[in-house]
Amino acid sequence: MRLGSGTFAACCVVIEVLGVALFLRGFFPAAVRSSSRTEHQAEPPAPEPSTGASSNWTKLPPPLFSKVVIMLIDALRDDFVFGSKGVKFMPYTTYLVEKGASHSFVAEAKPPTVTMPRVKVDDNVTRHLDKVLKREDWDVLILHYLGLDHIGHISGPSSPLIGHKLSEMDNVLMKIHTSLLSEERENLSPNLLVLCGDHGMSETGSHGASSMEEVNTPLILISSAFERKPGDIRHPKHVQQTDLAATLAIGLGLPIPENSVGSLLFPSIEGRPVREQLRFLHLNAVQLSKLLQENVPSYKKEPGFEQFKMAERLHGNWIRLYLEENTSEVLFNLGTKVRRQYLDALRTLSLSLSRQVAQYDIYSMLVGTVMVLEVLTLLLLSIPQALSSKAELEIPLWSPVFSLLFYLMFLVLSALHVIVCTSAESSCYFCGLSWLTAGGVMVLISALLCAVVSALAKMFASGKLLSKNPAHPNSRWSELDVVILLGTMGHVLSLGASSFIEEEHQTWYFLVNTLCLALCHEIYRNCFLGDDCEPRRCSHRERGFVNTAPALQDGSIGHDELEPHRASKSPTSLNTLRGWEKWMAMASPWVILTCCRLLRSLNQTGVQWAHRPDLGHWLTSSDHKAELSVLAALSLIMIFALVQRRCSLTSKVAMALGLLGVYCYRAAIGNVLFPWQRDSKDISKGLIEARFVHVFVLGILFTGTKDLLKSQVIAADFTIKTVGLWEIYSGLVLLAALLFRPHNLPVLVFSLLIQTIMTKFIWKPLRHDAAEITVMHYWFGQAFFYFQGNSNNIATVDISAGFVGLDTYVEVPAVFLTAFATFAGPVLWASHLVSFLSSETSSGSALSHACFCYALICSFPVSAYIILVTSLRYHLFIWSVFSPKLLYEGMHILITAAICVFFTAMDQTNTKS
Repeated sequence: MRLGSGTFAACCVVIEVLGVALFLRGFFPAAVRSSSRTEHQAEPPAPEPSTGASSNWTKLPPPLFSKVVIMLIDALRDDFVFGSKGVKFMPYTTYLVEKGASHSFVAEAKPPTVTMPRVKVDDNVTRHLDKVLKREDWDVLILHYLGLDHIGHISGPSSPLIGHKLSEMDNVLMKIHTSLLSEERENLSPNLLVLCGDHGMSETGSHGASSMEEVNTPLILISSAFERKPGDIRHPKHVQQTDLAATLAIGLGLPIPENSVGSLLFPSIEGRPVREQLRFLHLNAVQLSKLLQENVPSYKKEPGFEQFKMAERLHGNWIRLYLEENTSEVLFNLGTKVRRQYLDALRTLSLSLSRQVAQYDIYSMLVGTVMVLEVLTLLLLSIPQALSSKAELEIPLWSPVFSLLFYLMFLVLSALHVIVCTSAESSCYFCGLSWLTAGGVMVLISALLCAVVSALAKMFASGKLLSKNPAHPNSRWSELDVVILLGTMGHVLSLGASSFIEEEHQTWYFLVNTLCLALCHEIYRNCFLGDDCEPRRCSHRERGFVNTAPALQDGSIGHDELEPHRASKSPTSLNTLRGWEKWMAMASPWVILTCCRLLRSLNQTGVQWAHRPDLGHWLTSSDHKAELSVLAALSLIMIFALVQRRCSLTSKVAMALGLLGVYCYRAAIGNVLFPWQRDSKDISKGLIEARFVHVFVLGILFTGTKDLLKSQVIAADFTIKTVGLWEIYSGLVLLAALLFRPHNLPVLVFSLLIQTIMTKFIWKPLRHDAAEITVMHYWFGQAFFYFQGNSNNIATVDISAGFVGLDTYVEVPAVFLTAFATFAGPVLWASHLVSFLSSETSSGSALSHACFCYALICSFPVSAYIILVTSLRYHLFIWSVFSPKLLYEGMHILITAAICVFFTAMDQTNTKS
């Protein structure tokens, strides 16, 4: 069976996506769970320990509080309450913390600090509060306020809106506390008010990583049952966020959740009698020890379990003395010792169980890894055929040898699957799939393995080694090819170090700078030096290569043979440029380097230098809104000037109106100002303006798609297709301009400018082949991913982009908009690659080669990385550094699959036309 290079590459990447998805499902562990829970009957509570004497306390203790109100403020950072902002904007809360009947903690959330996005304007939570507080038909009330998190994503923690929201939350807390106090006077039973946050907020207003600002949240327990603290301003103690579940269960007189890994917050019960304190601690210790027994085979050797058994024995001795009505100092000292022993045991047990969360589904990870590595191997072995002049591959699906090997492999893999799934002690996702689904995966793995064996056999049978130019084995590699090869390999190797992952942007900045210098060397050599290094007129001819037709003009030979340099049909290439154009060609690498250096100053990213001030922070401060407005306006004008040149008249008008709508949207939400505005008091959601732009985006995309379909009918009119592709590209540019924050619009401008410069003064004159142009687009796409301010930290994902034009959370468009805004750099450069190759060559093989090269270069890092994270799965930074990068790689390969499908579709269109 014969397949085109592009179709083959697209199929490979789709399979790779399935493999990566299976690996991710196995890598990210399931929570520690108890296997003793029954559906119909709860397990009775553990009795109070005793040594000989009988104890009547075998039931749960009575609740400590009559009612509990949990006020959860999304993205409430600890310094918003305990710092200067709390003193200024939350005076009532500060009073309760310093002098009221309360206990304050800093609760640490476990990274990644990611929660599901929701948009609820906060008035919807508060408007029914008065009625609910007066009702008597509830025991627990949970209020979840999302406004603070939304402000953070939009404007950051330094926004003046943060103070207004904190003041609003302080008033709500005062209202709830006052109501609970008045009710206590009537019922004579204490209530509990809990103020907490689910995660913090980074300095950019986002969350998802492991910085102190993101994981530290305030936890305040307020109740008249606690002693007042006049003048007590002690620093809050650090606890785990998971400790709240056990504390609330004890406070409400309920069983502690069986899967809870937290320990009781002792200050909440320190006012109770000693026997009750020890009873509460014992219940918590019994629950944690049972969970440990069910998840750790060698639980008896765990320090926490040994400490628990020791505390339980001492507790029994204390009970015996207590029941003997011994009131001596011995009873008091023993009680203090038992309490301390329980607290140590709880802390150790909780820590052990938290570590047990990292239980990996090795079998699912292994199956996913095998699929990914088979795809990469097949792509590597297919290079000679995929990059040949025909751009086709022969897939041996029906040969007898293939069938025999295929069935043998399928039977072996099926047998292994049965053995693993029937003998596995822990849960396994792949084993939980239906036999039909699992069998399909086995068929796929067997087919890929047979294809790899067939490709290897053909390679050894022909005796041909992989060369730069399959048609001319003696051809040598150029300096640019060496840079590309070493850069790709160096980037893959760098993924094995946590520091290089945190600062990966530096790797890509270095690679694109090196690429520019290599291009500069190539341009100058072709302009001033001949084959014998003597000065000569500018022409483009490289020693050691065949003088054939240019790759981007005649697809019958050129780029499909992977020649790094070709001479043009005429003896000149750079000579065809006019005087000023020739000078521009020589200056273009330096212009690109200058642009890249300016972009590096716009957004500090990574870890080491993320705290340093950058131009973006200066522009987004409230004192420089006028400067930001001017920059945004100029950027939008430049975007129109760079994009409109190849659009139809209709699309030009739509683009102009759309970019105007972008500025109006940013003005509506208060990011920028109109010239006649002095301030931004009239802030709205900008729904009308954003939807206005969305209409023009869809209109431009529809126009481009219509032209592509029209090119299928009018085969002779090649211009229609190129215009259609450019209009699709311009529609994506308009969408990116809408989603980018105003200070990031120069990133889009410089991206368009660099593409224009490289198209006119580098790629066209130097006649680079499709493979080299593809790699250059990929490198610049990756660099612009980081120029946007992105990193391998989930906290840098701009969630607010998913809600542009939406007044409520709608999953599909929110996910699409967020993903596009995050990966706009790679997507726009890939789209430009399709447009460029389609407009500069009449051959259908250019897109096939580009699709294959794009799939190959994207497969290298993801294949290497899943092997690295598997070997480093117990590394100290596996959750804070390596796992977020793994999520980015998974999303990147998914986007690559979509890009390759688009490549293939355009390739088929080009072939038919």
